[in-house]
Amino acid sequence: MRKIFKQKRIKTGHFLDGGIESVINIFLVLIIIVCSFKAFNWILFVADWTVVTKNLHLYALGSYPREYQWRPLTWLLLLFSTILLTLFKNKSKLVRRFIYCIWIILIPAGIILHSGGIGLAPVQTRYWGGLSLTILLTICSAAFALPIGILLALGRQSDMFLVRNPCKLYVELVRAIPLIAVLFFGQLLIPLFLPVDIELNRVLRAIIAFTLFSAAYVAEDIRSGLQSIPKTQKEAAQALGLSNIHVMQFIVLPQALRIALPALTNQAIGLLQNTSLMAILGLVELLGITRSLLANPEFIGRYLEAYIWIGFVYWFTCTAMALISNRLEKDLSPDKSDRINL
Repeated sequence: MRKIFKQKRIKTGHFLDGGIESVINIFLVLIIIVCSFKAFNWILFVADWTVVTKNLHLYALGSYPREYQWRPLTWLLLLFSTILLTLFKNKSKLVRRFIYCIWIILIPAGIILHSGGIGLAPVQTRYWGGLSLTILLTICSAAFALPIGILLALGRQSDMFLVRNPCKLYVELVRAIPLIAVLFFGQLLIPLFLPVDIELNRVLRAIIAFTLFSAAYVAEDIRSGLQSIPKTQKEAAQALGLSNIHVMQFIVLPQALRIALPALTNQAIGLLQNTSLMAILGLVELLGITRSLLANPEFIGRYLEAYIWIGFVYWFTCTAMALISNRLEKDLSPDKSDRINL
C-alpha cells in the first residue's frame, strides 16, 4: 500500500509540475503575442517615419557632395555584392580565392572612392558620413589591427625578454585604458607628435586610434588560439625538418586563427558598434547623423523612430558580419580545408 501511495503521489507531483509549466508557458506566449501586436501596430500605424524616409541619403552617405555621391554608393554596392558572393559562393577553390581578393581590394577602393585620386576630384573628410563612413572605419581598423595583433601575440609567446615584455606591456596598458580616451588621444594628441608639414585628417586619425586599441584585444584572442595548439604538432613538424618560421606559418598560425575566429568576430562586431563614439568627436557616422537630424525642428520628438532605425541598421550589419564569419568557419574547418603535405 505504501508503494502504491508513493507512486500515486509521484505521478500527482509530476502532473502538477507539468500543469504549472504549461500555465507559465501559455502566460508567456500571451505576453509575447500582446507585445508583438502592440509593437507592430505602433510601427505600422502610429510611428512617423519621415525622419528616416526624408533622410535616407544622409544615413547612407552623410553630407557627401551630391555630384560625387555615386562614388560611395558604388563602394557600398561593391561591398554588398561581395557579401552576397561570400555567403552564396561556389565551393571551388578558384572562386574562393577570387572573393578573398575582392575583400582585400575593398579597402584601397573605399579610401580612393571616398577621398579622391586617380582622376577623381578630392573630397574632404568633413563631408564623409553615414553608413559608408561607419563601415569604412570598421573594415580599415579591423584589417590593420589583425596583423598587428598577430605580431603582438607572437611577441608575447617569444622567449626573448626584449620582445616578450614590451608586447605584454602594450597589451596590458591598452586594455586598461577606455576606448574614448584612446579616441581623444588619436584626434587631439597625434598631430602634436607629427612634423608641422604632415597633417592627418580626422578619419585617418580615427582609424589609427581604433587600430591601436583593437590590436591589443585581437592579440589576446590569437594568443588563446596559439596556446590551444598541442606542442606535439610543433615537435613533429620540426622533426620533419621544418624551421621555426615554417612551423608557425604553415602549422600553428592557421589553426590558431581558425580557433580564434569566433572571438575575432566578436571584436569586429564590437568595433563596428564602437564607431558610434566618433559622434562625440565630430565625425558624422550613423549616430552623428541621427543626433544632427533630431536637432532639426522638423523632426523634434522623433527620437524613438530615429533610434529604432539606426538600431535596425546596426543589427543588420552585425548579422551580416556574423554570417560571413560562420561561412568562413565552414570553409576553414579541418574536413574542408586543404591538407598540408609535409
